[in-house]
Amino acid sequence: MNAIKETHFTFPGQSNFYKGKVRDVYTISDKYMAMVVTDRISAFDVVLPEAIPFKGQVLNQIAARFLAATADIVPNWVIDVADPMVTIGRICEPFKVEMVIRGYLAGHAWREYSQGKRSVCGVSLPDGLKENDRLPEPIITPTTKAAVGHDEDISREDILAKGIVSIEDYDQLENYTRALYQRGTEMAADRGLILVDTKYEFGKADGQIYLIDEIHTPDSSRYFYAAGYEERQQAGEAQKQLSKEFVRKWLIENGFQGKEGQQVPQMTTDKVNSISERYIELYEQITGELFQRGESQAILGRIEENILNALTRLSS
Repeated sequence: MNAIKETHFTFPGQSNFYKGKVRDVYTISDKYMAMVVTDRISAFDVVLPEAIPFKGQVLNQIAARFLAATADIVPNWVIDVADPMVTIGRICEPFKVEMVIRGYLAGHAWREYSQGKRSVCGVSLPDGLKENDRLPEPIITPTTKAAVGHDEDISREDILAKGIVSIEDYDQLENYTRALYQRGTEMAADRGLILVDTKYEFGKADGQIYLIDEIHTPDSSRYFYAAGYEERQQAGEAQKQLSKEFVRKWLIENGFQGKEGQQVPQMTTDKVNSISERYIELYEQITGELFQRGESQAILGRIEENILNALTRLSS
C-alpha cells in the first residue's frame, strides 16, 4: 500500500504553501486554502518517520462529516470537499489557542493528575479519580498553538491577561466548544462510542468566527467503546478505545515521548499496517459505512486533478 507522505503541486493563482505536521496547505489567490490531508502521522508534536496508508482519507472524510453536521452551531471554513484527501475553504486568521474539552480523565490530563496535580489549565479536579473516569462535568483545558515544538497548557485567566484572545471572543469560543462537544457526544453515542475528549480550532474572517481544521477525528479526539465501559472501570481494566492514543502508548512503551535525545522506535511494515487498520476501524465504527480504499497508484494525480477542477468551479 502506498502512503502519501508529501505533495509538490503548483496551482494557478497559488500564493503560498505551508507544510504542517500532517497537512500540506496551498493558498490560492490569498483567498482560498486547499488543504491536503497527507498520510503523515505525528505524536508528541513530532512527525513520525513512516506514513500510514489511508490515514489522510480517514481524517478528511470524518472531519467533513462532522463539520457538515455542526454547521448549525457555528459556521465553518469549508467550501468544497474536493477529494477524499482534500478540503478547500476560506482563509481565516486562526486564534492562537486550541480549545480542548474533556469529559473524562484520560491521556494528557490523566498523566498530569497521576503525578499529583489537581489543576489542569486552571481547572480544579477532585481527589480520588481513576484513569478514564467520567468527570463531574466537561472541562475546557486550552493549549497554546505552537508553530514549532510542543503546544503548552494555558488557563483562561492567562489567555485573557496576556491579550491572546479578547474576553468577548473567548466567551464565544467556550460556548461553541461546549455545544460542539455535546453534538459530538450525541453522534458518538448513536454509534456505540463515547467521545472522551477532543479539540477545536477557530479563526476569524471579516469579523466572523469560524470553526477551522478537522473535528472529531482520531487525531483530534479520543473515543471509547460504550459497551462495557462501566464494567471495565469498576474492574480497573483498560478501556477499549479508538484514537491515536494507542500510538502514543506504543511510543511510550518503547522509550519515546518527544523529549530531547529520544529516538522514535522502528516502525515495521506490520506496525504501520496495524495503525492503518485501526484508523479504518474508527472510520467504519463512527460513520457506520464501509471505508472505500482509494487506488494507491493514482492518488497524487487524482488529488491534483480534483483540486484543479474545484478551483475552476470556484473561479467561474
